[in-house]
Formats: sequence, structure tokens, C-alpha cells
Amino acid sequence: MEDYSLRYTPSSFRNWSPWMVFLSCLVGLSAMAGYALDAAFVNEFGFANSVWGFAIASVVTLPLTIVIAFAIARKHIDIDLLTRGSGFGYLGSTVTSLVYATYTLIFLAYEGAIMAQAVTALSGLDIHWSYVVVAVVMIPLTLYGMSFSSRFQAWTWPIWVALIGVAVVTAATAPDAGAHMLNPQPQGSTASALGLSFVAIFVIAAANLSLATQVGEQGDYLRLMPDPLPGRRVRWRAAVIMGGPGFALFAMVIFFASTLLVGYADTQAPADQVALPVDLFTVVYQRLTGNHTAALVLAGVLVLLSQIKINIMNTYSGSLSWSNFFSRILHRHPGRAVWVVFQVALSLVLMELDIFDNIVTVLGVYANVGIAWIGAMVSDLVINKRLLKIGPSHVEFRRAHLYNVNPVGFGSMVVAAAVSLVAYFGLFGATMAALAPFVSLVLALVLPPVIALATKGRFYEARTSEFPPDTSEAECVRCAGTYELIDMATCPFHDGAICSLCCSTEGACHDSCKPHAWLPGRTELGMPRVGVPAMITEGTS
Repeated sequence: MEDYSLRYTPSSFRNWSPWMVFLSCLVGLSAMAGYALDAAFVNEFGFANSVWGFAIASVVTLPLTIVIAFAIARKHIDIDLLTRGSGFGYLGSTVTSLVYATYTLIFLAYEGAIMAQAVTALSGLDIHWSYVVVAVVMIPLTLYGMSFSSRFQAWTWPIWVALIGVAVVTAATAPDAGAHMLNPQPQGSTASALGLSFVAIFVIAAANLSLATQVGEQGDYLRLMPDPLPGRRVRWRAAVIMGGPGFALFAMVIFFASTLLVGYADTQAPADQVALPVDLFTVVYQRLTGNHTAALVLAGVLVLLSQIKINIMNTYSGSLSWSNFFSRILHRHPGRAVWVVFQVALSLVLMELDIFDNIVTVLGVYANVGIAWIGAMVSDLVINKRLLKIGPSHVEFRRAHLYNVNPVGFGSMVVAAAVSLVAYFGLFGATMAALAPFVSLVLALVLPPVIALATKGRFYEARTSEFPPDTSEAECVRCAGTYELIDMATCPFHDGAICSLCCSTEGACHDSCKPHAWLPGRTELGMPRVGVPAMITEGTS
């Protein structure tokens, strides 16, 4: 079933323990992107500005990601399906699938470029050919989904922890390590002498707000969480928190570790060399080994292992998102493997276009859109559904039940992103340009309840399905698979019950079950209902 990648994940498939799911979520910690970005920020803006920028971003993203992580873990659907029922509608969430796919693509390419740098350093291969090598390697490693990923991540953690631990201890025991960390002195740069700067702090914070979208990648694993057992709810909640929103806290730990490494390396090498993780760790390991070749091998192993771990997640999550996007656009699902290749091919293009040297600008632009999406979702889940009780209390993700576009979330995201992008490109001055993603977030939080009240919640559900009582499963009339009713809808076009994935890939029906898919329809009961023929429930339980 390809990890139930485009549908509700049933309990029969969720066989991993909360601990194993948590370990899979932690893979983001291995990313060398953090060390590269930290080096770039610290060397350009100084430690004080960087730490404040990272802290502000973490404080802002933590509550947002807590809401989404628990929704995914409890509903057992990925962030794309969660978006559908959180005020965006069926086709409205297609845009957010593209937003999410773009995020995974950016970091797959960026992390891939870092991996390619290690390949070149170890082999002498031209960097452009190294890009090709690392792209091709990711395809077989990602085809088997969670089954392979969970084992690989668990087996490789001890090696990674040992290598990164040795590096941190080596840097920490260097003379004046603390002083160099707090006041880095990159060769050829005077930026470390800068004092606190409001604009610098929020430039850094804005770029890191884009990492709120990381909860989507965490969610691709959190949806596999088993239901909490009596007496173990505290452990279950801890696994969700640390596996999802805990990423923001771990990012701060990585920041202090990386600035410690950068502070030492700056005294030994030029800033542009320290910006490359393989060179950064080579400098640090050379203090330990006293031998450049041995240090390079250790650094190469660490970087390659780290990048394989994180890029399994980036490739896997990207393939799921492209699957969601194209299944709605093309009404076809050729299989997740196709989108693995597609994701890797696009990342290769970005690597060749030198995304590594332009990542701060890319993240600065992306943050305006990504945070608008996340903010609108959280606003709908918390304010609309819980506080105002507008719309259904559950998260409806089935195409057959949704309007094509719900202006509550989709409209809020578009407005918030558009205003913030205008601000980002300087129309309202330099200060507002630095604050643009925060403008996006505020608008995305405020607009959903306003639009929901104005529309009276009429765009959440186009219709409902009625199944005979005492049934918990039904057989899909198209694929003949048997699924839980939460993943099924009644289909008048096929005269039977249809699963959510087959419904998404059905192009011939033209939404005949909800002819009012763009605008609310009216019936005597206020909502169209379609029953299921008795014959299709025979043999179900």
C-alpha cells in the first residue's frame, strides 16, 4: 500500500512503537544544513544577532508545530490531508501540496550539495558529477518507505552520535573555545565586531521561520504513531512532542554546537572554507588526529552519513507531496516511486544551479509563503474548530465530501503571503522587509476566523455519506480493497462505496456527487447526503 501514503493510515499498519517513530523523526538533527547555515549567519552577523534570531524563530514556531504534530498523530493523516480539512478545501490544498513539495525540494537540493562536497573532497571528482552521484544514490534508498527508513535510522544513530560527539568535545577543549564561540573572528571578515542589530536579528529569524514547514516532514512519520495505550499516554505525548515540535528545541542545541565548532574553525581557516561542513569538520578533526588525511576521512564519513539520513526524509516526504499534488491535478497515481525519481531529478537541477550559495535568499522568500500556510492551518484547528465551533469538529479529507476551495484557509494564506511578499521586496521599507514573514504569520492567524464568521462555515463540507449501522469497513468499488469507513465515501457515479485514493484519481465523474463543489448547495437538511447501497456492505464488519 506504499505506506498508505495518500490516505488514512489504519491501525493495522501502525505497528511501530512510539519510540521507533520518534527515532525516525529525529533524523532532522543529522542535517548538515544547520551547521552550514549557522556558520553563514555567525560569520556574517555575529553570535549575538544569530542567537537572538534563532531564539525568536524557535519561540514562534514551537506552539504552531505542537498543534499540527498532535493533529497528525491523532488523525493518522499526513499534512497534505490535514490541510484539506483545515479550511483549504480539496483543490485549495493542492496549492499547499506544491508549497510543501517545494520545501522538501529546497532542502533535498541543499543537503545534496553538502553531500556532493564531501564526495568531491574524498574522491577528487568534479563537483557537478558529484551532484549526479548523490542524486542517483537517493533513489534506491527511498523506494521502500518507512519499512527501510526506520531500520536504517535506528542502526546508524550510534555511529552518528559518536562522530558528532567527538567533534564537539574536540572543539570545546580547544584553548579559548568559549571566547571564540561568543566572538567568532573569521579570517578576512570584520562582521563579528558588529553589535546587536534589529534588522540582522529579524533577517535571521525570518529565514528560520521557514523551518516551521519542517513539521510536515516530521508528520510523515508521526502519522504512523500507534494509538496511545492506557497508562502510557505521557510517553506517547512525549514522543509526539519531541518527534515533532521538539525539532525547534533541538535546532537551538545544534546552533550552540555548531557555533562552538565554527568558533574554533574560524581560527584555523578562512570563513568561506568553514562554511562547507566537510571542511569545517576536517579542521576540527585535524586537531584530534594531527593528520589531515585521517581528519578528512572522519569528516567525510560524518557528512555522508548525516546527509543520507536526512535526504531519505527529504526524498520520501517530497515523493508523498508530489503524489498528493499530481493525483489531484491529473487524477492519476502511477506510484510513489515515480515521484521519488521526479523529486531527485528536480533537486539535481537546483544543485547544478548552485542553491548552496543562495540558500539564505531562497529561505527568506519561501518563509513568507510557508508560514502563511502553517499559520492558517493552526488558526483553523484552534480558533475556528475548538473555540468558535465553526465547521465540523473532525478533519474531513475525502474529496467526495469537500468543496473544491474553502476561502477560510486558502483565502487567508493567499492574502497573507501576497502582503508579506510585497513587504519582503521592500515596498514598505527595510524594517518591514525584515519583518515580512511575521506579517504573514499575523495575517494568517487573524484572517481565518474572520472569513469563517463571514461565510458561516458553509465551505467546509459539501456533503456527507451514510453507511448502514454496525459497519466499520467497506469494500472499494474500484480497487476492491477493504478500508475503514473513515477512508470511504459513498459514490453515486460508481453506485457503491469508494476509498479516498480511488476517489481522488477518478476523473470521469466530474464531481457528480457534489455538483455544487464550487459554491454551497442547499437541501432540506442543509447538506446533501448520499447513502450507500445495501449490497456493497455484504461481508463487511
